[in-house]
Amino acid sequence: MELDSSSAPSFSEIDELGLIRKVDIRLLPILFLIYVTAFLDRVNISNALTMGLQKDLHLTGSQPNIALTIFFVPYVLFEIPSNMLMKKLTPHVWLSTCTIVFGTAMVAQGFVKSFGGILASRFVLGLAESGIFPGSFYLISFWYKRDESQKRFTVFWCSVLIAGAFGGLLASAIANMDGIGGLRNWRWTFILEGLGTIIAGVVSFFLITDFPEKAQWLTEEERDFVKHRTGLDKTPHGPTSLKEIGCFFTDPKRIFGAFMYWGVVVPIYAYSYFAPTIIKTFGYSVVQTQLRSVVPFATALVLCLVVAFLSDWTQIRLPFVLFGIGLAIAGLAILMTVHHNPAVQFMALCLVAMGSFTSGIAIVCWYVMNLHGHLERSIGTAWMISFGNTGGILATFTFLAVDAPFYRKGYSICMSAICITAVSTIMYVCFIVKARRLTTIGSGMLYSL
Repeated sequence: MELDSSSAPSFSEIDELGLIRKVDIRLLPILFLIYVTAFLDRVNISNALTMGLQKDLHLTGSQPNIALTIFFVPYVLFEIPSNMLMKKLTPHVWLSTCTIVFGTAMVAQGFVKSFGGILASRFVLGLAESGIFPGSFYLISFWYKRDESQKRFTVFWCSVLIAGAFGGLLASAIANMDGIGGLRNWRWTFILEGLGTIIAGVVSFFLITDFPEKAQWLTEEERDFVKHRTGLDKTPHGPTSLKEIGCFFTDPKRIFGAFMYWGVVVPIYAYSYFAPTIIKTFGYSVVQTQLRSVVPFATALVLCLVVAFLSDWTQIRLPFVLFGIGLAIAGLAILMTVHHNPAVQFMALCLVAMGSFTSGIAIVCWYVMNLHGHLERSIGTAWMISFGNTGGILATFTFLAVDAPFYRKGYSICMSAICITAVSTIMYVCFIVKARRLTTIGSGMLYSL
């Protein structure tokens, strides 16, 4: 939300650029760190499956896929309640607690002995992680203006890409620890990454900032300035009722916005979980597979950063969403039709990763910054991400062992999902255009394209 400058109180002694740099340094690095640990802990099972987890735990049939899926059940169900709790308990308490809990679950996962054990640990992991992603976007959205948001959202989003790339490198190193202490290498993957997460959680309690109105590391004048420039001082800030939650879902654009995100989540998670499995079918060793899984994440990281600067500079999101969708469709089309050509197939994997991750963060920023005030953003960020992550459930069953090595079914599902994103984007644009026409000048309710 942005305000008419004519109504602005005087903040003549505030160094705006200096203050924003101060906010960047205090807010973004610690959120980036805890989500790196969260995403590592979520998807490192994909590396573990290539190291012998399936054989050691005697998993058969679709049991590995069920182990991936169980994470999303609490993750989806508890994201809206989690945002409500974060608002009540404050971000530094809630987010750090969640981080310590899912780190503990990850360490426990390193000692499981059965299918039931892996299910239990991943259920707790999903429950604890449900607060991190939507809560972080909810918090970030209140610290920046609309034309500053894409770069900051993307910096946080890139934690996913760094985690994906670093996870491959870390897994290739831990693969050499097989037998140390009498433990298999895949167990060490869970234990070491879980311990790192617990440390990050303890540190985050002291470093995570709260919402601007409670940020004690700012002066009172600086807090007032941040609230004014982002419009927080013009929005209600109180308890959220069930009636208000119900009213939120009566607006069609909020529904289509979630479907936009859902469609890109399917290929994002499909790649994140199954890239090592897919790349291994190209004939590489375990270590070579882990190292090559880094490259698509790295290329996606570069493109996301470039798009973030261009999107904030132009102050539009739609063309960049469509560009990412186009890249993902092109990559999937190649993977569906080209076989026995590892170089071309690997290039296509890069296109899918670049397109999915780039359009994904553009969609998140676009949707969240078109929400107004604590009420809409607390519900809306959790709704978009919780509904979108039901696509993660579908993604865990896209690439089955029986479909190797061509995975026609998996690529077809991802193609269908990304097409749903394309259609939902068109519908979202239609409702945003309608909202822009109905919005009165000076109301502060701005909607961007």
